Amino acid sequence: MPSHLSTILQNAQLADQLLSESQTRGFVTAMAAAPHLIDPTEWLAFMWGGEETSPFDSHEDLETYAKAIIEIWNEARAALFESTWQWPEGCALDNSQIVTDATSNFCEGMLQGWQLARDDWETIMPPDSEDNALLGGVLLSFSLLFDPETALEALKEQNADALAQFEEIFNAIPVMLCGLTQRGAQLVAAQ
Repeated sequence: MPSHLSTILQNAQLADQLLSESQTRGFVTAMAAAPHLIDPTEWLAFMWGGEETSPFDSHEDLETYAKAIIEIWNEARAALFESTWQWPEGCALDNSQIVTDATSNFCEGMLQGWQLARDDWETIMPPDSEDNALLGGVLLSFSLLFDPETALEALKEQNADALAQFEEIFNAIPVMLCGLTQRGAQLVAAQ
């Protein structure tokens, strides 16, 4: 069954103006993982490039879209705290491209979303803290999977079995992201 978001993105006019489904899921997952809750009204416009005016023809269409986004956020947030978060459907490793387009797009959305919560993360996990290594590891992993060709070259220069490294990284991300989300919430609660 297609998600509400997939149904909305079937409208070609909207699909051209909104982030793709994988980018959206990455962005919203980054918001769900953020240590401080950021009201969706503060970031929803990023889904259509930050423009003040949404690309929707009616308020009802915008509301339907917002509900689909909140649904993804609620699912991601619960899964991150229950340590059950998994890569969305379509995200996988790929023999010819290293990762599927869906994986690369998810990682791109994740990194874009992280930028919005960056100050919160850096405040609770400053560069000199132990927790910063966890944050750095998660961000590096998403960066590598977003741009695997560049990462592959770097790994080859170190004579590493690059494809095995990508598989390890890809498989470790769900656990790392859940751990990071939960640690962030602990640090915020302790403040």
